[in-house]
Amino acid sequence: MKLGINLGYWGTTGTDDLAAMKASATAADQSGYDVAWLAEAYGSDVPSLAAYLSAHTTNLDWGSAILQIPARTPAMTAMTAATLDKITGGRFRLGLGVSGPQVSEGWHGVRFDDPLGRTREYVDIIRLAFDRKNVEYHGKHFELPLPDGPGKSLRLLLLPERAQVPIYLAAIGPKNMELTGEIADGWLGIFVSPDHLPEQLAQLRTGRAKAGHEDGSLDGFDVAASAGLSIADDLDTAADRLRANAALYVGGMGSRKKNFYNALARRMGFEQAAQQVQDLYLDRKHRDAAAAVPRDFIDQTSLVGPREHLADRLHAYAEAGVTTLNVSPYGDTLEDRIASVRTLAEVARAEGLG
Repeated sequence: MKLGINLGYWGTTGTDDLAAMKASATAADQSGYDVAWLAEAYGSDVPSLAAYLSAHTTNLDWGSAILQIPARTPAMTAMTAATLDKITGGRFRLGLGVSGPQVSEGWHGVRFDDPLGRTREYVDIIRLAFDRKNVEYHGKHFELPLPDGPGKSLRLLLLPERAQVPIYLAAIGPKNMELTGEIADGWLGIFVSPDHLPEQLAQLRTGRAKAGHEDGSLDGFDVAASAGLSIADDLDTAADRLRANAALYVGGMGSRKKNFYNALARRMGFEQAAQQVQDLYLDRKHRDAAAAVPRDFIDQTSLVGPREHLADRLHAYAEAGVTTLNVSPYGDTLEDRIASVRTLAEVARAEGLG
């Protein structure tokens, strides 16, 4: 099992967080991590940060977690991915996701309709571009070139370093998981619990079987799970660092009617708690919402506690089927977070998992 680091966004934690992102990426690079992931919502964008930060590392792959499908045309995304793959010397991974209705319609002005169909067509067009073919596509959501004007079928001019940049999808719901197994090279999972992963892997295998992989084999497919990393001798202290982020997603990332993370928590058996966290968060009682996040939810989806607990959790993820574990380090200071990055790598190597 390989290790990755989630660096998140720029501009959400203070004026110095670009320097902190660079320091964290450098520490991960020096510690033998495989990949660093960058996020975007409606602030900093991934490509600018990936181009800048990748210049300060030597071995790390760089990935988008995620580039938002409603934010760019598929052709623009193919151009961006090809450029970043060139810049990084073949070390870019293209993570895609549909975002959510509030961001898609409120920020990008794109209707959140038929997300699965839109994703399928989007990936089809990107792969056509990577295949060095003139892009002609006639779908429900995308028509290239437009049939009633002077447009012509064009070919991507700048080729990526590799024949195909690996494509990952961020998926949560069962149907989206199946689609990910069918059309992607990897899955970006959030709030992944080793206890509940078998059900999600079965959904991925269903998609892989549709794509012609014998028995739905996941050979060559990257199961990339995200997990919070908080190291402290006191378990409560370690877990409490993750509460605000969990409450944000389970309670605030979406409306009462459509919050994918809330629905995930419910499927994991936290129905009552998910409802309570959402109610509190949407009532702007953010601290109460954080306090209401079940400790068991944090324990299942994170690596928390003293160093000696890390080995068991790493083995749990690896044995469940995770092939890349992407950690988000938490700590009271930047130095604490960097120390956690290095400590996890040391434990993984000692356990034969690095």
